Amino acid sequence: MITRPELEAREERILAPCAAKSGRSRGRKFPEPEHPYRTAFQRDRDRVIHCTAFRRLEYKTQVFVNQEGDYYRTRLTHSMETAQVARTLARALSLNEDLCEVLALAHDLGHPPFGHAGQDALHECMKKHGGFEHNLQSLRIVELLEERYPGYPGLNLTFETRESMRKHTVRPDLPVEKELKPSWAPLLEAQVVDNADSIAYASHDLDDGVKAGLITETQLLEVPLYRRAADRVKKGVKGAPDEIRLRAAVRSILDLMVTDLIESTEANLKKQGIASIDDVRGATKPLVTYSAEMGKAKLQFQRFLYDNVYRHHRVVVMSEKAMRFVKALFQAYAANIGQLPPRFHQWARTVGLERAVTDYIAGMTDRYAQDEYRKLFHPFENIL
Repeated sequence: MITRPELEAREERILAPCAAKSGRSRGRKFPEPEHPYRTAFQRDRDRVIHCTAFRRLEYKTQVFVNQEGDYYRTRLTHSMETAQVARTLARALSLNEDLCEVLALAHDLGHPPFGHAGQDALHECMKKHGGFEHNLQSLRIVELLEERYPGYPGLNLTFETRESMRKHTVRPDLPVEKELKPSWAPLLEAQVVDNADSIAYASHDLDDGVKAGLITETQLLEVPLYRRAADRVKKGVKGAPDEIRLRAAVRSILDLMVTDLIESTEANLKKQGIASIDDVRGATKPLVTYSAEMGKAKLQFQRFLYDNVYRHHRVVVMSEKAMRFVKALFQAYAANIGQLPPRFHQWARTVGLERAVTDYIAGMTDRYAQDEYRKLFHPFENIL
């Protein structure tokens, strides 16, 4: 029988000195007894997987809305792919895989319907009321909005999970709260997940863009990173159908980025003498980074995706339509709060009308938002 103390002891033996250890967690905001067979970070992961916001990710847009087809990634599959990449990175670097997994699975909980278009629309609506940022909304969900336990709001996750989620987005206009130690640099696990997120969406958005017919191999061969990846797999896919060759190249891109990130990060840690959590906390620049060559290649690749996938006219049409949906919903609910479910009437008295409306809309799936739009604006739509 493997108990929690044994799992914690294994972490102490196996993980790098600079890795986060569950047995050394700063704990939860609301104290709870420890579980006999799961570490604190494993419990965090399980709480995220079982929460309402996580289930909703299945019907939230990554790039393509659900009506475009069942093939394309959603926020749920993106989160799962991010978790897979993060665990690979963490295992190679001897970091805490469980903490990386919970951060990867939780990082998009606060994303509104219709992807970044939905976020942009909500931010515009909330400019005079504190704005909207989906990473901060993810933390808001796990701290306040989920209702699963009798003794406290949210999921009562560990300090390390909450801190890492919060430090995903740090800007002068969004300073980290004192409770979450703004002077501390993010844990290595948090830095790993930030990079895993970028690796996952870059590779799978390329795959989806090819499948959707937005980009061709002729265009891709103009991108240095794609050419390098395609050359690596050329012999193994000789004579294979175009789709197989393209998928092999996409896998090769992912492998190139992951391998470079591992090797470059290991070199960073040695060069800077990072030997403890305190060293990580005191670092003045990111430690989980690419080599200069890969950093440049990845930036070129991301610019290609921006110009040819995210700004493709088909995607722009979807995005503009989605922004109109979200803005119209916000304006309607803000004009008459009686159209919101009763729970949000009380919530508006606590956090303000506009923030309550935003919390409600941000929790919607694409499909639910479209249904609500029809109920509000189509005169003969059944509202029950």
